[in-house]
Amino acid sequence: MTHHKALGLAAAAALAAAALLPGLTGAAGAATHPIRASSVLVHLDLAAGQMPENIVAGRHGGIDVTFAGARQVARIGADGSTRVLATLPAPADPAAVTPLLGFPLVTGLARVDRTFYVLYATGSARETGVWTFTEGGAPRKLADLPAGGLPNGLARDLRTGTLYVTDSALGAVYAVTAKGRVSVFSDSAELASTGFFGVNGAKIKNGRLYVSNLDKGTILRTPLTGPGAGTFTTVATGLTGIDDFDFTGRGEQILAGLVTENRVVLVDGGAGRTVLTASDGLSNPTSVLVRDGKVYVSSAAYVTRKDPNVVVAQRSKIS
Repeated sequence: MTHHKALGLAAAAALAAAALLPGLTGAAGAATHPIRASSVLVHLDLAAGQMPENIVAGRHGGIDVTFAGARQVARIGADGSTRVLATLPAPADPAAVTPLLGFPLVTGLARVDRTFYVLYATGSARETGVWTFTEGGAPRKLADLPAGGLPNGLARDLRTGTLYVTDSALGAVYAVTAKGRVSVFSDSAELASTGFFGVNGAKIKNGRLYVSNLDKGTILRTPLTGPGAGTFTTVATGLTGIDDFDFTGRGEQILAGLVTENRVVLVDGGAGRTVLTASDGLSNPTSVLVRDGKVYVSSAAYVTRKDPNVVVAQRSKIS
């Protein structure tokens, strides 16, 4: 079986459960307030594994993304140009790739100036973990994570330099120090899956860690006041298939990608309201970035199997 055919079958299998959920192709109609003037910034190459999984602000007005199936971190310019910044090594033992993944998967991303942190899962202890590189340099492994897990969401605490990693398969959050020491921050029941993926996206705001749970459709928060998590408080529910998210800049108001429903919703308590759909170009949205009056949404096309892309929209007044 060719790499590209295996990649396609594995991606479809990895989200098979998601395909059974309603609303996969999104609701009809154009985007509504508070998003306007949406367009596709760049169309990407599914056959090459350019499935944008996570997205962060880049340098010089660009954005940086992980290409899940290509093992790459890339920069996308304001003009839609794409440049690969780093490629993670291929698995030393391809046979070790677990059925859960089907292919080596690059997921969460964080950037501090010219230094990047990226999550990599292969099903093997040799590669699975947190990797880092300086722009222009080669990636190296910073920390080991469980080979049977799926490191997915990544957030960095600017105060301490600690990285917080969600594990969607094992239902845990790990704390990783700047020197690569790993501890279990939480394995609370709220993080567990109900059969597919549990805790997923991660963001830090005002000394609190916020995470999503894809299976349970929730956003949770806990204070970052010690080596372990405190009690998780539920911020929002009813968000079927939530992947990653970002804050609008107004309190706990959030824009979230619902990967299995092909929607981006504005969450301000409750289940949220739809602001972007498949008609705006969404194709299994995985991550959201709010920056400088714009909203960027990466779509990995895991189930739709067509048109992985990045959508950009102007923000209207958030209310």
